[in-house]
Amino acid sequence: MNPAAQEWLNSYFEKLRNERGYSPHTIKNYQRDLNKLIRFCEQHQLDTWSALQQTDIRNHITQQHRQGIGGKSLQRELSACRSFFNYLCQEGQLTQNPAQDVKAPKSARKLPKALDVDQTAQLLNIQGDDIYSVRDRAILELFYSSGLRLSELVNLNIADLEIREAMITVTGKGNKTRRLPVGSKAITALQRWLTLRSELSSAEEPAIFIGKQGTRISSRTVQRRMHDWSIKQGLDNNVHPHMLRHSFASHILESSSDLRAVQELLGHANISTTQIYTHLDFQHLAKVYDQAHPRARKKKE
Repeated sequence: MNPAAQEWLNSYFEKLRNERGYSPHTIKNYQRDLNKLIRFCEQHQLDTWSALQQTDIRNHITQQHRQGIGGKSLQRELSACRSFFNYLCQEGQLTQNPAQDVKAPKSARKLPKALDVDQTAQLLNIQGDDIYSVRDRAILELFYSSGLRLSELVNLNIADLEIREAMITVTGKGNKTRRLPVGSKAITALQRWLTLRSELSSAEEPAIFIGKQGTRISSRTVQRRMHDWSIKQGLDNNVHPHMLRHSFASHILESSSDLRAVQELLGHANISTTQIYTHLDFQHLAKVYDQAHPRARKKKE
């Protein structure tokens, strides 16, 4: 790039630092991303910022994607490019932003980690009759029984639980409510907890699960207690609330193959969100296919 182009880049970073108050870490990330663009320009004899076209930006992103750079990293780099070119447009150096309509490739969706049935049973087999062990057993059983989100569990009130009908009403994302079945093991654990709950809580406290202060338990406390129990119960995995939700979904789907039902139970607005669970047991399905499908079976020698 020619000296004038570099000056505009320096001026941009000064603006980020002094006017926008960006942190040194953020500015360093922007510098790294824009330095990649400079190297691309030098390789293609593009000496000025005005010489860059949308096709150049797209080629730059595509080239990196072929080299194995992930979608999230490329999205961040595009964000840095758009911000810089917007600055040049504001300063009258460009008439349009060449990165404006360029999109990064989508990242491969990571499969959620889940415990198998034996690992889940090992985690839930909590011994001890002290009040916190009883409470935590009820929390874990309910997580696995009904596939709750962490926020849904900590926000549960006594009025949401229907012990006789073995049902519970939860409020999920978008303030939407759904009524869910509660398994017998979870019902038993909840009944045991409710007999001890008054030792910690006042009669006015509506929350089902409470902490040492006698008020609604915090999300952080649930996460910490679950982590501690995973260690005590001898699990290698760092178990977190969402892992039990994943386990609930995958185990139900493996047994029923009813994706729509799992969608309803999880409270997913779109079936595409639930479809990720169809890949959890892919190796098992592939093995069944190989053994069962007439054109998949290999001939015996």
